[in-house]
Amino acid sequence: MRNILFFLGALATALIFAFLVHEWMSQYDDPGYVLIGVGYWALETSLIVFSVALIISFFVFYVLFRWLGWLMRLPGKIRMRGKSVKFNRSQDALISGLVDSAEGNWERAEKTLIKHASNSGAPLIHYLTAARAAQSRGALDKRDEYLKRATKDAPGSEVAVGLTQAELHLSNKQFDQALETLTKLHSLDSSHASVLKMLHQTYEHLGDWKAIRGLLPAFHENKVFMEAEIKLLEVETFSVLLKDAAEHSNAGQIQELWSSVPDYVQSMPGVPAIYFAAMIEAGAGAKIEKSLVAALNGKWDMTLLSLFGSVQSIDFRAQLEMAEKWLLEHGNDPILLRVLGKIAIKCEFNDKAKKYLAKSIGVDPTVEAYRVLGNFLLDEGDQERASECFKLGLELASAEVINSVNAA
Repeated sequence: MRNILFFLGALATALIFAFLVHEWMSQYDDPGYVLIGVGYWALETSLIVFSVALIISFFVFYVLFRWLGWLMRLPGKIRMRGKSVKFNRSQDALISGLVDSAEGNWERAEKTLIKHASNSGAPLIHYLTAARAAQSRGALDKRDEYLKRATKDAPGSEVAVGLTQAELHLSNKQFDQALETLTKLHSLDSSHASVLKMLHQTYEHLGDWKAIRGLLPAFHENKVFMEAEIKLLEVETFSVLLKDAAEHSNAGQIQELWSSVPDYVQSMPGVPAIYFAAMIEAGAGAKIEKSLVAALNGKWDMTLLSLFGSVQSIDFRAQLEMAEKWLLEHGNDPILLRVLGKIAIKCEFNDKAKKYLAKSIGVDPTVEAYRVLGNFLLDEGDQERASECFKLGLELASAEVINSVNAA
């Protein structure tokens, strides 16, 4: 319609202009004369006829060339029109596929997305969504195929495709495959927050806390988690590593690991106890005895106090004297009294041992106090009193179990 209006408008303009020229030149007595000769050919006419013919010819040639140009552009327009139709269909297919995927119609979503992916302006979304749909219906081979096609048809999308692939592997508990993909992505961009997060998840599932420890500086540098979350992760990481080192009874490894723990992590509640317990478990409690005493002098802690009672000191009498000094400030502490009883047994101060253990039970009966006293009495040959201690300890343990069950 627009072209027809343009043609009619141009024709009307040409006719009006020709008419005006004819009228203007007709007012002169002499109409003018035009002679054009080419070889043996000659054209003779009046100026009025020539001018009108020239205007009409210009219009005809102008329209002719416009039509020729339109005809030359027509194949391209047809192609563009076809592409536009296919693109619109692909956009509709993308929306339909996303809706089907959200509603759980995995197979239909997959077919719709793949059918129109090649004509889409965002083929990557088609393939990644189809890969998720394929995994949801258990078609892992199709999933991997779509991910490969996404990499091929969307150059420069290696990270996006890799993250999706790793996410799908993780959700399907394919941790080794996820780690392989994430390791490649990490080599491409070692500061990518999403890659670091997923590496943490993968290593956590695999139980590779040494690898997580290696990522801790990157977590700080790239703000992968909130600061408080990173600190909690550091505590968890070093705690697990210390326990693992304790299981191998390698005191040197434990000390080396502890020296690498940041000061603010070492000062967090509960962390020093893990280190001290690991050293005691490794048979190197004497090496940390002074540090344990300093920690208790700085802050009274029941866990550390119990660990102090388990230290295989090189001087049990000095250890007992140190614990007895704490009696001045913590005289009725049942755990301190129990620890004093244990150390007194090691010093072979039998009367002191009985006195401290009995006083500990009198303040707060515990299964551990009954056990220590019962074993001591059994070693002395007092089977009757030892049996009574074991019986009371067993009754107390049973009551604690019953109370915990009722509370739950």
